[in-house]
Amino acid sequence: MIGLRFENQPRSVVCLGAHPDDIEVGAAGLLASLAAGSFDTKFVFAIATGDDERKKEASESALSLLGDRVSLELGGFTDGMLPYSHAAATKEFLRTVAAGADADLVIAPHIGDRHQDHRFIGEIAHQVFRSQMILEYEIVKLEGDLGRPNIYHPMTAAAADAKLEHLATHFPSQHVKPWYTRETFAALLRIRGVECLAPGGFAEGFIADRLSIT
Repeated sequence: MIGLRFENQPRSVVCLGAHPDDIEVGAAGLLASLAAGSFDTKFVFAIATGDDERKKEASESALSLLGDRVSLELGGFTDGMLPYSHAAATKEFLRTVAAGADADLVIAPHIGDRHQDHRFIGEIAHQVFRSQMILEYEIVKLEGDLGRPNIYHPMTAAAADAKLEHLATHFPSQHVKPWYTRETFAALLRIRGVECLAPGGFAEGFIADRLSIT
């Protein structure tokens, strides 16, 4: 399978999440790879919802994954209430992030996600980041809404294991959910690895609507 690479390593990567674990569930492997690719790359995590417990998880996770190269913006809006509540404030929150980030690459939830919080953040991403490449990540859950990725990030078995360990360690508040298990996340990484013929057997899947080949 032919692989495409960034002509230039992204200097600024903005990652959007509705909830404190979304970004890592969808893209921890890609983010770790981008961070290893250049020590000059900076990251911004903008997370719309979260109480004090989940904000703490988000902060510790981001720092563990990317160190002092990541800055965290937390909206503190109510989980499960987007866009029925806080719609205007959430959009302004992400507008402010976009204005200050000078992003080369944006990583956001898939706009076809059936969870309204995820979908709303994905829709706003396309409104406030008009000229950047947006990679939409997927989140496995009860809704059964996994799509058909057209971009893959192949991972080694060691990289996949590092992601799985990170999710297990940094988001204990989510362990009560029946789908939030190491086996679930490993299965999806394995399926995406099969789809893209990943040499290491694992991959993350993304959806991108606008790509230019030069």
